[in-house]
Amino acid sequence: MRSTREIPTFDELLDGARESAVHLEMRDTYAVDYESPHFRSWRATGTRTIDPPPDYFESWVDLIRRTVARGVRVRRARIVSEPVTEYIRYEHAGTPIIVGAGEQVRWLPRRQASDLCLPGNDFWLIDGELIRWNHFTGDGASAGGEMSEDPAAAKLCGAAFEAVWERAIDHVRYRIR
Repeated sequence: MRSTREIPTFDELLDGARESAVHLEMRDTYAVDYESPHFRSWRATGTRTIDPPPDYFESWVDLIRRTVARGVRVRRARIVSEPVTEYIRYEHAGTPIIVGAGEQVRWLPRRQASDLCLPGNDFWLIDGELIRWNHFTGDGASAGGEMSEDPAAAKLCGAAFEAVWERAIDHVRYRIR
């Protein structure tokens, strides 16, 4: 394992991907600082600007476009409780931004994940080998990341992601409940 001081940026991580980058999200609430004003605005208005994307999203959109253009398949699966939280409604409303950039996104109701073996934390898995664990506090704030090249953990993450992906509903068909 690498120490948290050696964690690559997401640009470095995805720029290094050769074939695939998969991301599994399993929380119902995230409270990352850069998103807070946009979330508050969405709560007040019920609308989310997606074209053009908000300023904080521009670099992510550029990164995904650049990664997909190199032939890397970028997929994100989200396991969510239903009825969904207010944050998941907000996230769903903004998902067309990343889908438009080339990321594939699916949603899996948590009740349909009960019999799946899942890791304890959200993660990115690059080329089936390199894991970036995403740690969060109880209230959803980022608690930093951690890198791992452990083959057993990578195998678990790959199998978990594919099991979720197989059951999950494509973003364009998933209806918020």
